[in-house]
Amino acid sequence: MVGVAAALRQAARSDSDRLLWLAVAASVTLHAALLPLSFKASLQKKPAEPPGLEVVLVNAKSTSRPAKAKVLAQHNLDGGGNTDAAVRAKTPLPVLPEDSAQAELAVASKRVEALEQQTRTLVAQARLKPILPKQEPRVEALENPSAPTASELMQRTLEAIRLEAEIAKQQQAYAQRPKKRFIGSQAQEYRFARYVEDWRLKVERVGNLNYPEAARQQRLYGHLVLTVGINSDGSVESVQIDTPSGKKLLDAAAVRIVQLASPYSSFPAEIRRDTDILYITRTWSFTRSDSFVSEN
Repeated sequence: MVGVAAALRQAARSDSDRLLWLAVAASVTLHAALLPLSFKASLQKKPAEPPGLEVVLVNAKSTSRPAKAKVLAQHNLDGGGNTDAAVRAKTPLPVLPEDSAQAELAVASKRVEALEQQTRTLVAQARLKPILPKQEPRVEALENPSAPTASELMQRTLEAIRLEAEIAKQQQAYAQRPKKRFIGSQAQEYRFARYVEDWRLKVERVGNLNYPEAARQQRLYGHLVLTVGINSDGSVESVQIDTPSGKKLLDAAAVRIVQLASPYSSFPAEIRRDTDILYITRTWSFTRSDSFVSEN
């Protein structure tokens, strides 16, 4: 009985091992059959990508359109170039002929040679000019007895030099002359208005303080026109009576008052930049109230 039981256990174990191996073989076979199907499905799901094209600039164009373009450009270009290799132009600019630089250099060289020849001709002519005037008077002297002699030409040249020097001297002296400005009694520039007004007030103040006693006693009245020149430092350059009052005492008193009131203020910068002497013309009156005033 013991032997029969052992035999049965051995048979059952062998049957289970056989079933296990059959299951493993079936699983391997099934996975091997499904593996190609999974790869094929994944490849079919991925969309196809269109072929890409580069964009470049070309330096030429053709009338025919290429059957299979390799790049995008601003013009159609169906082939072109001087080589069969797969190369591309590095610049869109048109290709210049190889001999253009040499041609420009040749033209420039010819221009330089022409300018040099012209310069040599002018220099030669300039060197010959001083000799010609010395030879011409001799020929003219033989043909025309009244033609100037060499000594007369020399004298004329010296006279011209002297006159030129005199003109230059006068121009220099004129340039060094003081710059004068005249202020009339009816109108005056705005930048002179403040200075002239201050000058008038000072002359009137000094004139009333130094009114001529003789004119007050003799009851002399009248008016006169004075032009007073003032230097840039405020000193009096000149006093001129343009229209006298008809009474010498009043004329002399007016001149004295202007001189007593000096020196006046120096010119401000806006006047001094273009004026060395300022001439002021005004009408002055000795009134019946025994005062000295300007009428304008």
